[in-house]
Amino acid sequence: MPELKAKPTPETRPIAAKNASNDSDLSRGASDSELNQRFRPLFRDIAETVKHRENTRELPYDQIRKLKEARFGALRVPVAYGGFGASLPQLFRLLTELAEADSNITQALRGHFALVEDRLNARPSAHRDEWLTRFANGDIAGNAWTEVGEVKIGHLNTRVSEVDGQWLINGEKYYTTGSIFADWLDVTAQLSDDPETLSTVSVSAHQEGVEIEDNWDGFGQRTTGSGVTRFNNATVNPENVYPFGERFRYQTAFYQLVLLATLTGIGRAALGDLKSLVRARTRVYSHGNADAVRNDPQIQQVVGSVAARVYAAEAITLKAAEASQLAYEQHATKDLEALRALNIDAEIESAKAQVVVADLILSATSDLFNALGASATSTKHSLDRHWRNARTAASHNPLIYKEKVIGDWEVNGTEPVYQWAIGRGK
Repeated sequence: MPELKAKPTPETRPIAAKNASNDSDLSRGASDSELNQRFRPLFRDIAETVKHRENTRELPYDQIRKLKEARFGALRVPVAYGGFGASLPQLFRLLTELAEADSNITQALRGHFALVEDRLNARPSAHRDEWLTRFANGDIAGNAWTEVGEVKIGHLNTRVSEVDGQWLINGEKYYTTGSIFADWLDVTAQLSDDPETLSTVSVSAHQEGVEIEDNWDGFGQRTTGSGVTRFNNATVNPENVYPFGERFRYQTAFYQLVLLATLTGIGRAALGDLKSLVRARTRVYSHGNADAVRNDPQIQQVVGSVAARVYAAEAITLKAAEASQLAYEQHATKDLEALRALNIDAEIESAKAQVVVADLILSATSDLFNALGASATSTKHSLDRHWRNARTAASHNPLIYKEKVIGDWEVNGTEPVYQWAIGRGK
């Protein structure tokens, strides 16, 4: 990768570097009660309007703005930089609660928290400190990695190039989740003078040359802002171009954990709707088992089964998050074999969790209708959103390949794939 230099401006001039090797700069955990007190009221407000936004496909600009103002995006930023210092299990617990309120918002923030995690794992520098401070002050990021069409697997059409001393990015991305709400875009690109070098680029979203369109056509997760982002000679600070191979090692596990929190939150929301409708239902079947639906043991069995699956999904997700937390806490260790083992654990645990949690939530969001009559399919209840959203979230990383990765590790000890791509085959 060629040397990239830029003249600092007042906006980009780095702050003084901190000693990131100090344990006080690690995000090991915050006060659960303080985090709950700060964010749960916001989650309740978000939940009050979720059905309207779901039915009208109204993007959650206002809801994400309020989360930004509360600095929800600074959860993982260490206290030394002005963040909350939350652990990964705490992050994914809160993302699950947010997903219960609106699963689209949790998924929209997936790219943001991944970029924060990447900066947390970066080598100590003034540049790293600048980014952590930026996140602590409320900036959020979106994702712009995937390309569609004829692009070959392992290659990208998006290019970064130097023109008259200025670095520019050009290209088009799809599935750019959360980018429409973001201050910064986490973009994958290739350098024009080195097309074999894959890079990640942090691009300001607030500039000419960046166009974001909400044209996501999936049947679920419709308000995540996952449409097209186009770059037309958008400017790039060369300090914000990074070799892709230097991304944090457990990133695939991390991305999957966000989806697991999304799925679990969907399950919690579905269970809440199910309980409310069962309690309120007055019509019974002549061949049922009680004079009130809430007292029918078969209906109670359905509710109990759904509740058990949601409980298991949440427990599995939080358990898997512990492995990634260990990999994070040891990311700067000199013991490379120990670090390799921790990253394998993080990847395998998230893969196992994915396989099980997806099935648990997909079945729960379908089986809940067994406890309700045909009236439950009314659009006013919006119960279909739970399965649609779960099916869409669970489709991001094919379960069959995760099962293969797990099996190959269990039988042959084959190290899992940490970074993978999609594109046209040979």
